[in-house]
Amino acid sequence: MSGNRQSDSANTCRSAQIIGYAPLDLIRPELITQIRRSHEVIWSAGIMAGGAWLIWLGGYLLTPVGIAVILLGASLAIMAHRRMRFAQDTLAPGVVEVDEGQIGYLGPTIGGYVSLPELAELRLITLRGRRLWRLKQTDGQTILIPVDAAGADRLFDAFASLPGMDSGALVAALTPTEAVQSGQTLPAINTTVPEMRLIWRRRGAGVTVHS
Repeated sequence: MSGNRQSDSANTCRSAQIIGYAPLDLIRPELITQIRRSHEVIWSAGIMAGGAWLIWLGGYLLTPVGIAVILLGASLAIMAHRRMRFAQDTLAPGVVEVDEGQIGYLGPTIGGYVSLPELAELRLITLRGRRLWRLKQTDGQTILIPVDAAGADRLFDAFASLPGMDSGALVAALTPTEAVQSGQTLPAINTTVPEMRLIWRRRGAGVTVHS
């Protein structure tokens, strides 16, 4: 009798796995991570599909509304795709904080806070194969933030809100060069000298008037 119960339990477990539970275990973790990273793009595509459906229904009212919905979905998809490309795998120590107009980095050896409204300059530094954001205030206060620190993906919206910031150029700055992608490297003359790339500068910042 107990043998039959065990057999029934085993059959029930196998049936439960077949109808829904097993596929979750069979999905590769990399695929799950990619889906989570691109969920905003997926939602934007859904909005565009809804707009296309309204256009398909037709009519003087639904067609313009459908076109507007598609345009909205397209703009959201562009920003979501850029935000996804901006995010890096977490490899560096420390945590990035973005809260109420303040950007902070809490690292094991370096850290600090800067005010977003007081930010005067943003640079991307490459030193010994590591990349860091260099944020400088109008008063000269500066902090360095690794691009692959935990929470660094939240910097995209903060940087994109800066006046005159080109979010496309911001994402392109993080794209590896063709030489790096192909594995070709040039002999380094001095690897201790960082490469500094200007990403954004506030209009009028850095101008000194001598009397």
